[in-house]
Amino acid sequence: MATLVAVGAQWGDEGKGKIVDWLATRADVVARFQGGNNAGHTLVVDGEQTVLHLVPAGVLRPGVLNLIGPGVVVDPRVLIEELEKLVSRGLLHDPSRVRVSGRAHVILDWNVALDKAREETRQKGAIGTTGRGIGPTYEDKVARRGIRVADLLDPESLRGAVERLAAEKNFELKEVHHWSCVDAESVYRKACEYGRKLGPYVDHTGRLLDHALREGKNVLFEGAQGTFLDVDHGTYPYVTSSNCVAGAACTGSGVGPTAIQRVLGISKAYTTRVGGGPFPTEDTGAAGERLRELGSEFGATTGRPRRCGWLDVVMLREAAVVNGLTGLVINKLDILSGLAEVPIAVAYTIDGKRSDEFPMTLGELSRAGPVYETLPGWDADLSRVRRFEDLPEAARRYVERIEALVDVPVEVLSVGPGRDQTIARSDPFRA
Repeated sequence: MATLVAVGAQWGDEGKGKIVDWLATRADVVARFQGGNNAGHTLVVDGEQTVLHLVPAGVLRPGVLNLIGPGVVVDPRVLIEELEKLVSRGLLHDPSRVRVSGRAHVILDWNVALDKAREETRQKGAIGTTGRGIGPTYEDKVARRGIRVADLLDPESLRGAVERLAAEKNFELKEVHHWSCVDAESVYRKACEYGRKLGPYVDHTGRLLDHALREGKNVLFEGAQGTFLDVDHGTYPYVTSSNCVAGAACTGSGVGPTAIQRVLGISKAYTTRVGGGPFPTEDTGAAGERLRELGSEFGATTGRPRRCGWLDVVMLREAAVVNGLTGLVINKLDILSGLAEVPIAVAYTIDGKRSDEFPMTLGELSRAGPVYETLPGWDADLSRVRRFEDLPEAARRYVERIEALVDVPVEVLSVGPGRDQTIARSDPFRA
């Protein structure tokens, strides 16, 4: 048995989908443990692109069981559409390979409306959410007033819950944000229909995980977003509404911490982020635009252009600490080809003082300027390279410098979006 947690080591969008799909060749179970359809995982198989928002990225591997854990917030409409599309494209022949926890909370119409209304009200102070209702749904969960997937299967009790919440949500929408009210009866009817369609997929995913672990199977835990969007450890308030770090794999899926053996942090060879918030290594000039265009840096969920900049190992060192990283993946190394020099931020200057550690407060991070170390670039096309030894010397030195600065081995490199465009230096799934 081997268990591995795959987490984003930056602000999300690190290419986790491709890596989880690649890792799933060794997995028996892939378990998604947090986030919602604000995440988008893009997979390219035989030149064909598949974008997933809720279904784990192991779904394209035959025989792999894919679990959506209780830590995820589920928009039932989105999940149903995603499942139907996978089936219609012949990518999901056996629907029993996808199971969703009855304990996962559901996103309903008023959650989406409130998400958008609050962002509109904030105006210049907007966080930059995807407007998918993620935050308001986690808010209901923590306030112990939410509706869960299992509730959709019980129409009688569901009606009372919908009516109770509708009064509260519509008051805020109308009186605070001056938005239209959500029709409670419409929400109820749709929720009942969602329950009928999702019923065959609903299960106690924690027990399925326990059985898999007892049987000695390989389990891969899939995170969404990234370390610095974590509600506790990220750049608050410019964060998501859930815990994205590796420790959340336990609470969000239903296993104890002693079940986790290895943690793989996934990073790009440079840095991107979406939405507001400080970004010390952001390049707003021609170099940043080059990274955006060559890296196709546009959100899989929203289509928004991503902010681009250079690799920040101060962030990666912090990610290594809070996740307990045992290995790193560096994605999109190929995008750096053609640069004469490649900068790496090795420290910050804050109020005239050098700091090698990630700041605790947003104010400090906003005042942080990068201290760069510049390495030689390379010109070669890396897309066909499959062994580390065959990379240009400058590319190898870049990877080795990351390892030295973060003190975590780089186990996997990606040199393109395809499954085969991957360089494995060691087996991340080893027990």
